[in-house]
Amino acid sequence: MLTPIAYGLAIVLTLFVIVIGARFLLAPQAAAAGYGVPAKQDGDAAYLTIKGLRDLTSGIIGLALIAFADAHAVGWFMLAVALTPLGDTLIVLRHGGTKAAAFGIHFATAVIVLISAVLLFAV
Repeated sequence: MLTPIAYGLAIVLTLFVIVIGARFLLAPQAAAAGYGVPAKQDGDAAYLTIKGLRDLTSGIIGLALIAFADAHAVGWFMLAVALTPLGDTLIVLRHGGTKAAAFGIHFATAVIVLISAVLLFAV
């Protein structure tokens, strides 16, 4: 019973990260606003592209691990990748974003990713 839940949550999270990455590549201004720190119109678009590529790559690596590795390997990946939303929480707070975005989006995501890691370790 725990195995489908653990893998299901991991799959949903990795697909979500892929969608976020694709959004940063296809609609960077809107994606940045949704992130919690709107981008300047005349800013360097390269940084938004980097964010999109980082997220897209993380999601693809996660799916590859889910497909080809055991639950513990995926659990370690999820544990490590939880650093990204934790860092995003600090970035939003340090760069004028709202506490609601920092904690309601990024910190909450980190908690869910950590729960996913715990479930995968329990399988």
